Amino acid sequence: MSLLVRLATALTLCVGLTACVADSVYAPDDVVQRAAYLPPVQPGAATVTLLTMISNSNGSGGHSALVIDGAQRLVFDPAGSWHHPSVPERNDVLYGMQPQLFGYYMDYHARESYHVVVQEVDVTPDVAAQLATAVQQAGPVPRAQCSRSISTILAQTPGFEAVSQGWFPARMMAQFENIPGVRTTRVYDDDSDDNLELLQAQARAAYSQQISAELAAD
Repeated sequence: MSLLVRLATALTLCVGLTACVADSVYAPDDVVQRAAYLPPVQPGAATVTLLTMISNSNGSGGHSALVIDGAQRLVFDPAGSWHHPSVPERNDVLYGMQPQLFGYYMDYHARESYHVVVQEVDVTPDVAAQLATAVQQAGPVPRAQCSRSISTILAQTPGFEAVSQGWFPARMMAQFENIPGVRTTRVYDDDSDDNLELLQAQARAAYSQQISAELAAD
């Protein structure tokens, strides 16, 4: 094997290994505890919501995320790119997603090229707790494996037998639709695809709110 071929092979292996490794993000305990948001669900009830980002041009799936509203709201956003200074993260699990912040998340994903399919289903608190534990142990997730990670977890959870392990967001969305009692809505927005600009605007808004709160407390 020539030196050139060996170098090319080594480079290919390095690129492949890099794509399979995800960075670990782990917010401290006190930060996560302070941020915890309790969703407005009835006592003894809980919900699970699958979010699927669907291309407006060809109907393909671009990303998947899972929202668990149980003892607290957890958003499992495997290999996701959204972040906010007020939202602590632990290996793809986002904490403290109260309505305004969750609205920021949705606004980031619903844009001129994608809409968001929202599929919500009622579950027992025990199922929500099982899913909460599973997603907190699943990350960090490598790129392009969002649906694989979510579908693997759902396939092992009571009540989600309709979902099989797979790689494709649109396929998992279609399977989730077969779960009894699922409620489906779609969120559209004509915002620009410039997500970086939106992230920066959301961060500036958070900073302004923090400054206002500190001034009011003085």
